[in-house]
Amino acid sequence: MKTPTNSTDRRSFLRKSVQAGLMGTAATCLPTLGYSTAHLTETPHPEKGHVFLTTPYLQSPEPTAMTVMWITNQLSYSWVEFGESQSLGSTVHEVKDGLVSAYNRINCIVLKGLKPGKKYYYRIFSKAIEEFQPYKLTYGETIQSEVLSFTTPDPSAAEVSWLVMNDIHDRPHSIPHLMKLNQEDPFDYVFYNGDMFDYQVDEQQMIDHMLVPSIEVFASEKPFMFVRGNHETRGKFARGIHHYYRNPSGQQYYAYQWGPVHFTVFDTGEDKPDDHPVYAGIVDFDSYREEQAKWFEETVVKSAAYKKAKFRVVMMHIPIYYSGDWHGTSHCRTLFSPLFNKYKVDICLSGHTHKYGVHPPVAGQHNYPIIIGGGPKEGNRTLIKVKANQKQLELRMLRDDGEEVGSYQLPS
Repeated sequence: MKTPTNSTDRRSFLRKSVQAGLMGTAATCLPTLGYSTAHLTETPHPEKGHVFLTTPYLQSPEPTAMTVMWITNQLSYSWVEFGESQSLGSTVHEVKDGLVSAYNRINCIVLKGLKPGKKYYYRIFSKAIEEFQPYKLTYGETIQSEVLSFTTPDPSAAEVSWLVMNDIHDRPHSIPHLMKLNQEDPFDYVFYNGDMFDYQVDEQQMIDHMLVPSIEVFASEKPFMFVRGNHETRGKFARGIHHYYRNPSGQQYYAYQWGPVHFTVFDTGEDKPDDHPVYAGIVDFDSYREEQAKWFEETVVKSAAYKKAKFRVVMMHIPIYYSGDWHGTSHCRTLFSPLFNKYKVDICLSGHTHKYGVHPPVAGQHNYPIIIGGGPKEGNRTLIKVKANQKQLELRMLRDDGEEVGSYQLPS
């Protein structure tokens, strides 16, 4: 079958190919153990015995739930003990379709039924499975973490504060360095606004370059949220990275509320056209961005949370202005700019350009400020600090030497 090169024809071709695959024989529909999933059943570093490859890190914070993730080197059965005091008292494991999640290494356990704005304590456990026969299961060593804590979001909270990093590009030392700039200021969570990596290689890259540096400085007690940049869509492991984090909706784009702020997070995809030769015909970001524009207009802006929020914040890796005229930027501008103006977005935080800047509203283009974080090189890295209460949103951008290089204030 000849693959079309025109973008519109190509999207139609992709849809028809998917439909043809679904109508094929049953064998062609069965999942295959390709590179993106083979790592899930491997045992890295067996010589170390049963160990944590990462201790716990928090994901997908919700008013009544928190997701705890961690990675072991051996296939295990895992659970979390938690409670409102350090004595814990409650135990939870993940159950799907009547089966308790087990014989896995990447753990993702959701603690449900929590109270908004409440502090909880927790500890993780993983029991190695040495043999898993149809009618006989043999356990090995159990390992556990220390007791840790977190606080659930409160939608009715008077204020929220968060930190933003972007364009780290496989420089894991930048995470603790930038976090130190925050000093002792309280914050609720960290947002990674894309391009944490140059391209996706394997699990060890995820562990060494994002997860462990985050855990060492905050992520066991403060959650991080993440949206892909264009570089997270590249490389042979790009289709496997979703196993290592969990967004509020379980998708790459999502919306959530924290205190007086409503957040909309867009996954802006690649900056090159879908038919660029480097992708060899296996991406379709134009349709994906169109899907997000439709979701924003038909779902997000109609929600009570969006309508009632004191501030409406957009997080997206590629800014729709001030990032040239590459295809990804132009397509985002065409799709999102009219919607952001129409539905009165208050501020947009982006990265991608490796050139930090604070861009005030421009009538007829963007009726809201666009804030762009810096790039990966020393002297250009930034930490963005944002605080919002019922009356004001205040943003400060710090360069990696601690100097303030941008600020913005918005009244509610």
